[in-house]
Amino acid sequence: MSIYTTIDSPLGEMLLVGDGRALTRVAFLDGAAVDPGWQRDPAPLAEAARQLREYFAGERTAFDLDRAGQGSEFQELVWAAVDALPYGATTTYGELAAEIGVSRDRVRAVGAAIGANPLLVVRPCHRVVGANGSLTGYAGGVKRKQRLLTLEGALQPQLWEVS
Repeated sequence: MSIYTTIDSPLGEMLLVGDGRALTRVAFLDGAAVDPGWQRDPAPLAEAARQLREYFAGERTAFDLDRAGQGSEFQELVWAAVDALPYGATTTYGELAAEIGVSRDRVRAVGAAIGANPLLVVRPCHRVVGANGSLTGYAGGVKRKQRLLTLEGALQPQLWEVS
């Protein structure tokens, strides 16, 4: 059975889901739905909530949480490479593909695996950018991606908004 809770963040309300042992999903509530079969129980997710609050306060640069694998073998390979991206750094989809040893023609598959990341913020897919540095795609929205990268110091604060 899945358990869940919600937390407030500077980027909007977040949904945390777990299986009682590990975190299985982190999403922004405006882009996710609570399954009617899930049980609301914040206690088992308190550590994840604490670490996310510390991250948003600028007090944490890495997460130390049990996570349940739930992707294909290829997705898990891509996600492991994303997990290794350091705080405040970015990489491109092409660089990530090369790092995991797949050919350049698999960049779209790498992007699809990143897009399927069920652990937003905790697994830092926001650190993957377009080849020209553009803030392409993010399940939480490009504005949130910009704010996360700014929080981490990978982008300078802007006076303009991303549309």
